[in-house]
Amino acid sequence: MFRNTLGIALVLTATAAAYAGPGAEHTHPAKPAPAVFEKLKALTGEWIAAEDNPMAKKGDLVARYAITASGTAVVETIFPGSPHEMVTVYHADGDDVVLTHFCMAGNQPRMRAKAAKGTRLDFAFDGGTNIDAKSDRHMHSASLELVGADEIRTEWTEYEGGKTVQAYPSHLVRKTR
Repeated sequence: MFRNTLGIALVLTATAAAYAGPGAEHTHPAKPAPAVFEKLKALTGEWIAAEDNPMAKKGDLVARYAITASGTAVVETIFPGSPHEMVTVYHADGDDVVLTHFCMAGNQPRMRAKAAKGTRLDFAFDGGTNIDAKSDRHMHSASLELVGADEIRTEWTEYEGGKTVQAYPSHLVRKTR
């Protein structure tokens, strides 16, 4: 038992050393991301509803954005701390920006915004897990408009049986301290 534990500890230590901090021998330079992805990174912080909508009241905390994975992904937590909290992870894939939405419905749709430019991203369904897209209810498209440094508009569209069943628009402003 001791040898197994020691062996595992040595493997973990060697792995950690191989990927240790800046200047480590095995670091890899990040591939260039689309310019609009850099704008997504600027969303870091908390965002509140700018007006009442079916999902939130004006002033409610709606989203929290954080950068992770050495700047290569943006994590959006929607309705943080609530029973219907969900997470969406955005990242670059060549010239495209893609997302995976971890939904409270238990499925994980992937969407792609092809050759994203400007300040608006229009995402279309590009597969997913735990989804039969022809029949299951799931998020099928989304848009995110970066109106300004402290203002965004989003709309998520839900499908079931191959048809739109509901759209969820939101207008958010950055929470001031």
